[in-house]
Amino acid sequence: MPANNSFKAALAAGQPQVGLWLSMADPYLAEVSATAGFDWLLIDGEHAPNDLRGTLAALQAVAPYRSQPVVRVVSGETALIKQMLDIGAKNLLVPMVDTAEQARTLVAATRYPPHGVRGVGSAVGRASRWSARADYLEVADDEVCLLVQAESVQALANLEAICDVPGVDGVFIGPADLAASMGYRGRPGHPEVQAAIERAMRVIIARGKAAGTLTSDPALARRYLELGCAFVAVGVDVLLYANSARRLAASFLSSGPGDPAPAASAAY
Repeated sequence: MPANNSFKAALAAGQPQVGLWLSMADPYLAEVSATAGFDWLLIDGEHAPNDLRGTLAALQAVAPYRSQPVVRVVSGETALIKQMLDIGAKNLLVPMVDTAEQARTLVAATRYPPHGVRGVGSAVGRASRWSARADYLEVADDEVCLLVQAESVQALANLEAICDVPGVDGVFIGPADLAASMGYRGRPGHPEVQAAIERAMRVIIARGKAAGTLTSDPALARRYLELGCAFVAVGVDVLLYANSARRLAASFLSSGPGDPAPAASAAY
């Protein structure tokens, strides 16, 4: 049975992948999102309340659809990565990666010995279809798509070295944290931040890795895709709902102190 990961293959082939962020932490809404036809769906475990079981439920909910799930872990802990891989996550996004050393540690966490340190227990896991995939251990390393987040001034200074780590498939630029690191907290659209993001994207692409990011600004999303970004998320489910609900309420309710708050932007 050959390794199988269509999302990883698409990134390697340079086929742009358009995605949606899943922050609702609800598998029912994850499945609804999967019917929209996005190339990928990000199950967020860093800033949304998705735990291990919630992530598993979301993976199961979107499995019948073409949208490929990517799981963002809360941190790059080896034991946590092992759990995510065992429940069937093939595509991982790891936040706050500032150095090549951190990236190498993450690669090792996604590989079985002798190439890494992932614990061998897939026989009882969803990843191997509970041992129905008899040669899972032979193909598992190749199936993993590891994406790391560069979202600080330090990360950008080390960007070429991070990109050059074997086993890192792509680098995601986190606009909100990068803006804060540059002294522009809450202003990811600041010209200096945007210039830094574009420079970083060019470096990632030049080093032969997939570049990615998230923005709810359609013009920015198209700009990033034009620059050659391979995976761009263009919205967040909870904000799509919140903004739509606020507009609907505003269309029926009279103006006053209870007016809906301005729509929040997503860039993290």
